[in-house]
Amino acid sequence: MQAVLFDLDGTLVDTAADLGYALNLQRQRHGLAFLPDAAMRPYASHGSRGLLEIGFGLSPEDQSFEDMRTEYLALYTEVLTRQPVLFPGMAETLAAIEQRGLQWGIVTNKPRRFTTPIVEALGLAARAGAVISGDDAPAPKPSPQTLLLACEQMQLNPASTIYLGDAERDVQAGNAAGMTTLVALFGYLSETDQPEQWGAKGYIQHPQDLLSYL
Repeated sequence: MQAVLFDLDGTLVDTAADLGYALNLQRQRHGLAFLPDAAMRPYASHGSRGLLEIGFGLSPEDQSFEDMRTEYLALYTEVLTRQPVLFPGMAETLAAIEQRGLQWGIVTNKPRRFTTPIVEALGLAARAGAVISGDDAPAPKPSPQTLLLACEQMQLNPASTIYLGDAERDVQAGNAAGMTTLVALFGYLSETDQPEQWGAKGYIQHPQDLLSYL
């Protein structure tokens, strides 16, 4: 293995508090009470679509969805660097990867305007071999295009690369790219998720479990 690529939200970084806070600010704006963090956390990996579903019962087919999505993203822009943190054990895992002389990078479906401030706030920009956002390629995950773009930038063979994520689309994209796919069971999985059916090569309970695959 030459490198590890990480999904961002729910895998490398715990951003659920800020994603949820923006949703609660929006609910407050519409006269609704705050939701508890535990109710919103499983939806954090599903982006604005999942959060608007839990927050307002909206789906993309609803007439008000796009306006509400625009409003949510504007609120999230204001709070996205409020308290993002690496998952427990992730700092040690990144250090161990670097100590082995291997590379690591980030591939997320998050648009670049949100990705860059978070990565910079955590001091990861200079360490990552590549930071690829969902709008850096014609199609985001589950398409493999963003993962292959990361390999191109980092001069990696996809077959010698691990992709770690916490959503089915991460596994689909990694498999399509020819990578070794792993599921972060510590991420934002909901009660209805069935990661054992996603076709991943392995599952890890803790970030440092990743090291056994290198």
